[in-house]
Amino acid sequence: MEFKDKKSIYIQIADYICEAILKGEWQEKDRILSVREFAVEIEVNPNTVMRAYSYLQDEGIIFNKRGIGYFVGENSVDKIMKIKKDDFVKTELPYFFKIIDMLKIDFDALKVMYDEYKSREVSV
Repeated sequence: MEFKDKKSIYIQIADYICEAILKGEWQEKDRILSVREFAVEIEVNPNTVMRAYSYLQDEGIIFNKRGIGYFVGENSVDKIMKIKKDDFVKTELPYFFKIIDMLKIDFDALKVMYDEYKSREVSV
């Protein structure tokens, strides 16, 4: 896993786990790696992984069965989608609008570009 400077590492770890859940790599009630296992795998301090797990647990995305481990929570996909959408609307979308406005890209042209992107994504 490669980390970026602009975001806290524990948030990047949480994002990685959320993406794995959204991609279907982990399903509801699946056991996920222990804090230590995950820390070794991504080469970070276990405290950093623990902080990511605590964040995800607070959001209801994962849960802990004491003595057994961490598991993907019920409705985790819906919870992740809500968090990601809210974050996108608050942080990414204003910047996106600023750029398309500066570049004078209208929404019809943007729709065409998006449709082309989706058709390439489906064919891959």
